[in-house]
Amino acid sequence: MKHKLFSCTSLASSFFGIFIPCMLISACSHAPEYASVRGYAQGGEYSVTYNREGVTADGQTVAHAIDSILTLVDTSLSGYNKASILSRYNAGAEVRPNRLFLDVLDRCRDYWNLTGGALDVAAGPLYDAWGFGFRNASLPSAETVDSLRAICGMDKLLPDLTSSVPGVCPVLNFNAVAQGYTCDLVAAYLHSLGVKDMLVDIGEIYCEGVNAKGNFWKVGVDRPVDGNMTPGADLDGIWQGDGRGCGIVTSGNYRKYYEKDGKKYSHTIDPRTGYPVSHSLLSATIVTGNAADADAYATYCMVIGLEEAKAFISSAPDVEGYLIYDQDGQMKEWASEGFNIVSQEQ
Repeated sequence: MKHKLFSCTSLASSFFGIFIPCMLISACSHAPEYASVRGYAQGGEYSVTYNREGVTADGQTVAHAIDSILTLVDTSLSGYNKASILSRYNAGAEVRPNRLFLDVLDRCRDYWNLTGGALDVAAGPLYDAWGFGFRNASLPSAETVDSLRAICGMDKLLPDLTSSVPGVCPVLNFNAVAQGYTCDLVAAYLHSLGVKDMLVDIGEIYCEGVNAKGNFWKVGVDRPVDGNMTPGADLDGIWQGDGRGCGIVTSGNYRKYYEKDGKKYSHTIDPRTGYPVSHSLLSATIVTGNAADADAYATYCMVIGLEEAKAFISSAPDVEGYLIYDQDGQMKEWASEGFNIVSQEQ
């Protein structure tokens, strides 16, 4: 399998000239040459920390631009914003997709091909049916699952999203890619300012260079225990970078699930079967050159399970991974050779 890595730099640069001023969320210096922008977006808090050395734009300008990127993503890709391009498309309205929407869709077609259909953003109705999409539901019948599978899939989408064909499912869900992709857009903007040291945390993470103390960035890997809802509260270990720009993303089934009749149903749906996955893999942390790929590949690993995930990570160029799994009731870990996990004391 040939694995393709992507870059958001060229796309992001085309947007920066059209950003309009937005409300400043927060900007403050944490160190003489470092600044941080914090706020709320995509269902949670975000933070962007960067080295101001050589940056001529003031903190307010940077904060405005980051807020504009987040607004652009929300109005393009969010399934929870009813006025977004995605929501209007899913509702059956005629839309004119912008470049960002089409770029993400093209990437998702590539992911679909690379993963043999295991990562399929055109399987939105299946997520809705199991209660993990944009609608509340649970435990669909086998007949319902089969009927939805018949109308889902990237192979049933037309390249021109302004036209429709009977039987083509209009529902898309970009949740497996959008947060990582947003990190890459923000990182590309900071690169355009000359920033070399940064950590962009928008639910998923992109980092590069060093922190304010001159050390490589560290990111905690949460222990995949049911109910561990607070990132960083209970860690399995800590990953440390080496200065190269990369995305680091964890996907798992320990925060989004429900139990019914004594059985646990995870939010990871295998679009090839139409059912939530049931295997020993508890979480997958992926490190690769950008956050969009890391986001997609972490989800892919959670779909295919432990052994296939090991094989994928080991064979993919420039991809490192850390897998936490259950073995006879005990939590175990597997790390690829280049995944730099350090003790919590370091």
